[in-house]
Amino acid sequence: MEGGEEVAVDRMVDSKDMQQQSKALDKLTDRVEDRQLNSTRVQEAMAALASSKEADWNAMRMREKELAAVKINPADVDIIANELELDKKVAEQTLREHKGDAVAAIRYLLR
Repeated sequence: MEGGEEVAVDRMVDSKDMQQQSKALDKLTDRVEDRQLNSTRVQEAMAALASSKEADWNAMRMREKELAAVKINPADVDIIANELELDKKVAEQTLREHKGDAVAAIRYLLR
């Protein structure tokens, strides 16, 4: 090879090496941008979860208020708790969920 050809080959090798380095740098910066986008997505998802959790909490509180308003017979609570060997709180809750209907509550508990 003559001197001019050797310089051209070196330039070609340098050009390919520069292209490879450029591609590697692009991949690196793309990855950083993806991480930033993922961070934003995570923050949005966490905000959605927080609002969903708050909505669930409010719904649960409303349900508890509705159940507390149901009139039940304390004798029914005692009978259900004693006969089915349950805690009185469980018997009372089940009775409230069935709007004070002892038969429906017992059927539900015996399933």
